Amino acid sequence: MSQWDLAISEESVGRRWTGWTILFALLGFFGVIFAVNGLMIYEALSTLSGVDTDSAYQAGIMFEQDAAAAKAQAARNWHVDAAIRSGAGADENLEISVRDAAGMPPAGLDASVTFERPVDRRMDRKVAVYEDGPGHFHGSAALQAGQWDLVLELSRKGEHLFISRNRVILK
Repeated sequence: MSQWDLAISEESVGRRWTGWTILFALLGFFGVIFAVNGLMIYEALSTLSGVDTDSAYQAGIMFEQDAAAAKAQAARNWHVDAAIRSGAGADENLEISVRDAAGMPPAGLDASVTFERPVDRRMDRKVAVYEDGPGHFHGSAALQAGQWDLVLELSRKGEHLFISRNRVILK
């Protein structure tokens, strides 16, 4: 090795990497990684709950009952119309009309309406509906624009007679 090579190598070294420098560089690198991971975990948990069903086991058990209820609902051959119209301010007005197989409005029904967000269950909204007359209900709710699942349940004396779930888009 010549004097010239030795001089170049000593000048190019610049700052020396000691054990402490490497330790602090590694701690800083992994500290940034952990901080970003912590931020991502916090944002993920605070924006979406991640829960689709409360108990998948119970939902599986209820499947047979739901299938039997769907067959009974189809046998009734009811005709149910639901219309959503923009009301005063941010409210949406909901009108429901029910007719049985003979075209007559069934009496003594209770209606339950829920607007569910497809992505976030925390934004679900129950709507209070009132019966105007046999087979005709109305209600209103303040809803944001976007996609909603309209879940309509009709029952008589606690027995569910009709359940419908329809995707609606509010503008």
